[in-house]
Amino acid sequence: MKSATLQLETLTCPSCTAKIEGALKKLEGVDSDSTKISFSSSRVRLDFDESLVSIDTINDSIEKLGYAVEKSRVK
Repeated sequence: MKSATLQLETLTCPSCTAKIEGALKKLEGVDSDSTKISFSSSRVRLDFDESLVSIDTINDSIEKLGYAVEKSRVK
């Protein structure tokens, strides 16, 4: 498992976090229990299995919802 921290554009409301969190939890390979979004800092933290899903797919999933990913850091 890899861990990632994604910095998003400023989120405008708490429902934005719920929308993004819901989409990420549906991706195969994303550990839904680890997926956390901080509304105040506009950061997403999650664990994922890179043999099932790439960080690019995760970023694309967020961007398809209309939010920009400013940077991704994977450990």
